[in-house]
Amino acid sequence: MSRELRHIVFLAYDGVRQLDITGPLEVFATARDLGAAYRWSVCSADGADVTTATGRLAVDGRIDTAVPVDTVVVPGSADLPRDRIPGSLLTSVAELAPRVRRVASVCTGAFALAEAGLLDGRRATTHWRHAAALDRRYPAVRVEPDAIHVRDGHLLTSAGVTAGIDLALAMVEEDAGAALAREVARDLVVFMQRPGGQSQFSASLRVPPVRHDPLRAVVDGIAADASADHSVPALAARSGLSVRHLTRLFHDQLGATPAVYVESVRVEAAQALLAEGATVTDAASRSGFGSDESLRRAFGRRLGITPSAYRARFRTTA
Repeated sequence: MSRELRHIVFLAYDGVRQLDITGPLEVFATARDLGAAYRWSVCSADGADVTTATGRLAVDGRIDTAVPVDTVVVPGSADLPRDRIPGSLLTSVAELAPRVRRVASVCTGAFALAEAGLLDGRRATTHWRHAAALDRRYPAVRVEPDAIHVRDGHLLTSAGVTAGIDLALAMVEEDAGAALAREVARDLVVFMQRPGGQSQFSASLRVPPVRHDPLRAVVDGIAADASADHSVPALAARSGLSVRHLTRLFHDQLGATPAVYVESVRVEAAQALLAEGATVTDAASRSGFGSDESLRRAFGRRLGITPSAYRARFRTTA
């Protein structure tokens, strides 16, 4: 285990989400208690305390007094995806990034890294709800919307809120080894690597806007009854279009083949049924998959977990 003292600095600003800071902090604090060489600071640009959605957060000082720094962590806020990113935050990121070993973001903190140009040409992730916005706003960033956390060189990004804990565990494993990271995970009663990706948590599929009336009718019909015959020939016959024309409309307006789109609707339907308490067999039948094995393969491709695991995780807190 390395005994080099590593200074972790969290950048705080008005509107920051407290759990994006305190979650990873608990990981580093527990790792220190178990023998890892960490210290940390929560700093703001001017050294003033910041206001969060859940109350005031005291900081340790100004960011320019936190030296030397090993790792910078940029937590997220609800404001970053929709508002102009604070100039003081961008300045802090830009000034620290060239001087530290690694830069990490939690949740929507990825927007600050992207705005600063650090993620250009790199892989990154953020909260599933904002992944599409990150992709649109920063086309030079290769967004991975299903990932819990992503490392590209010295830059690390993570998904929403509690994924900051996963990210911090990955950093502890890098710094102090897998054995100590496992002890931290046991102490905090969390996964070393949680099963599945962000897709299992994401919002239900929304029927996307389409410009072509026959295609709109097809999409509405799929959503209305996921278990019906939605083979490409059947869809083409109902729409009055040729298979080739219909396939081209799906590709141009929905970015998917008919089969891929139908599977996504059926997975969503199965998710809803499982969350309501349906058995895996019943969910497979009622959502149009027909067999447990077909449903299991689809869940594996799209959500990274089994239907039974999804049911156990999302049906109830009891």
